[in-house]
Amino acid sequence: MRNWLFLAVFVVIIAASTVFFLSLYSYRFFEWPTRGYCSIRLTRAELDQSLELGTKFLINHQKADGRFTYEYDWVNEIFTQSDSPVRQAGAMWGLALIYQDQPSLEIKAALEKAMGFFSRHSQVTADGQRYIIYPGNTFGRLGTVALCTLAYIEYLRVPSSFNIGMESRQRYLQHLGEYLQFLINAQTQEGLWPRYYDAGGLPFGESSPYYDGESLLALVKAAKYMGYQKLQPFVVKAADAGYNHHVQKALRIDPDSRITKGYYQWGSMAFFELATAGWPNMEKYGDYVISLADWMIDIHKTLWRKRNTAYAYEGIIHAYQLSVLGGHDQYMKKFACVIDAGLMKLTSWQVGSPMANWFIRRHPTQNPYAIGGIQNHVFEPLLRIDVTQHQMHAVILARRYVYNQ
Repeated sequence: MRNWLFLAVFVVIIAASTVFFLSLYSYRFFEWPTRGYCSIRLTRAELDQSLELGTKFLINHQKADGRFTYEYDWVNEIFTQSDSPVRQAGAMWGLALIYQDQPSLEIKAALEKAMGFFSRHSQVTADGQRYIIYPGNTFGRLGTVALCTLAYIEYLRVPSSFNIGMESRQRYLQHLGEYLQFLINAQTQEGLWPRYYDAGGLPFGESSPYYDGESLLALVKAAKYMGYQKLQPFVVKAADAGYNHHVQKALRIDPDSRITKGYYQWGSMAFFELATAGWPNMEKYGDYVISLADWMIDIHKTLWRKRNTAYAYEGIIHAYQLSVLGGHDQYMKKFACVIDAGLMKLTSWQVGSPMANWFIRRHPTQNPYAIGGIQNHVFEPLLRIDVTQHQMHAVILARRYVYNQ
């Protein structure tokens, strides 16, 4: 009798698990998102809610001095001791993107607080180049300056009715110009950037696909949105060098190159800005965005990756928009399906979301340091500011271009 009871319980467990699995992942068996066969499941309202939760998470993790708590184990309620200057600047840029998308006094105050932190830890050379030496560091990383520059650009793009007085605006514009001057002077003859700079602001080291992409994006956005038209030659040089070095050469060596993966979203975002800038002879950059999205989906296989891939959708969503503008129906369907399937999965990794997965639901919480954070893995309770920041940017882009009805 005991054996029969055990067998019955076992069968019930297996049946329940199968039903649960199919409810979450049946689309992978009966649909083919990578070929454009799917039913769109996400809604604009769900993305709105996700963005609201993620915004609160970033604001709640801001410290008194303006920077952010880098990583938090929400199940065990432990702040780790890890930190990253580049990802701190990225979190500030994330807030600036949210502020640019939906200005509010609360986000404005948090963003200005973060900008104040980086301003206090900036140095300015005699010829007007501004760079950052993060507390406790004896050298800097180019990506920190690039992301800080991007934060200034998004902040200053907000209409003046939501912004600040003329005197403060002029100060921010001056800082932006000085950060840009540092990026311009640090660019190599090839068109890339050294990875590091010393305490005096002297660049050194090999290039980084991440920092090259971040710096390119900062320059193209400054040229396109902030009136720095003189940067166009630097932008085109960097775009061509980055595509040649981090895409073409890298993929010849390894078809699923980690170098290309590192450059992917930054290059895609920058190429999108170039393709839509209205400048002459920019058509090829739009083709790059679409071909890179194909690579991310078909070769890098973003839908099957086990860790958070929000970075992928920062590029794929731009490819979707270009396919809409170009009337490419096949690409539109493919990219829309992958975006929907990918963001559905990643939204289920957000603490406090009604769509949260079973791991998160097993640990109910009202902890403000947990709510809105995005896990980097379905079963890992660590919440990093950069993971949440990238996903919130993907959500903003999805709301703007895909779920905009």
